[in-house]
Amino acid sequence: MPRQALITSSPDVMGGTPVFAGTRVPVQTLLDYLEAGETIDDFLTGFPTVKREQVIAFLEEAKARMVASAS
Repeated sequence: MPRQALITSSPDVMGGTPVFAGTRVPVQTLLDYLEAGETIDDFLTGFPTVKREQVIAFLEEAKARMVASAS
């Protein structure tokens, strides 16, 4: 999934908070769910406008960035 199709940020949507593209769901909400021990399925149930593919692509990119920064 292309980066620009994954996360967007606009002053007109949630005051510029990074959100999953095509939604008003902040990326931070996913991180909060995972930090609290919730599953991806729990998150998707609570926020059905976010696609599983978006969540997986976001987590894969975060992983790649962490691995690259550790190298």
